[in-house]
Amino acid sequence: MDIYISFFTEPLDVNTLNNNQKPLFLIGYGLIGGFCYLLFLPIQYILLKRNDGKWFLKSEALFLFIFSFCSIAIARIYYLHVIMANDRNPYEFWYMLQNIFLPALLTILPIIIFGRFAFGKYANKKTEAQKIEIKGEGNYEGLRLFLNDIICIQSSDNYIEVFYVSNNEIKKSLIRNKLSVIADEFPEFLRTHRSHIINPYHFLQWKTENSKLFVILFHHIEVPVSRTYQNNVKIILNSATE
Repeated sequence: MDIYISFFTEPLDVNTLNNNQKPLFLIGYGLIGGFCYLLFLPIQYILLKRNDGKWFLKSEALFLFIFSFCSIAIARIYYLHVIMANDRNPYEFWYMLQNIFLPALLTILPIIIFGRFAFGKYANKKTEAQKIEIKGEGNYEGLRLFLNDIICIQSSDNYIEVFYVSNNEIKKSLIRNKLSVIADEFPEFLRTHRSHIINPYHFLQWKTENSKLFVILFHHIEVPVSRTYQNNVKIILNSATE
């Protein structure tokens, strides 16, 4: 899209070229912009990881600044060695920056920002749709988590205690609900005991102590396996690890 906009607005000093030459040079500028954007996507990932999965306005500003800086540097090289290859009087850098590159960025950056914002909203909505909700009996109780972030859930009187992973740390939340309700609502969980259900995804190994069987889950969480559920638990977990 930025190639078509540049063709008509001519912000990149291609107005002296004929209509057959313009698309060729503008394709080059477009490829430079696309290459720089893809080149700095890993930087976006690094910033996102450093901010614990949160994307701030300053992160967006830093990303766009680095992208713009890289694009201007490579576009300058392209201008000198491709567009002006046979011309000994190219524009000075500062003149190009003020009169060519900045107007081009003012034309193209709003489109990039709008596209990133729209895609970000779509991605967040899609991500939220993949989460499950552990509801509580209260109006404001509950957790929205990815299924595989939940390690296990145990009963605690009239509450359930949910153990889950957040930013590579184990956390737990107390919610007013019955374990049987959660077990019926989410058959993906495996009941090992009348007071425990686990997520088979986090199974690591078995443990036997004083003739009692336990399963070891992620972060070495031990969950008891009662005789009532022992055969079923063994069949499911052993088949899952084969």
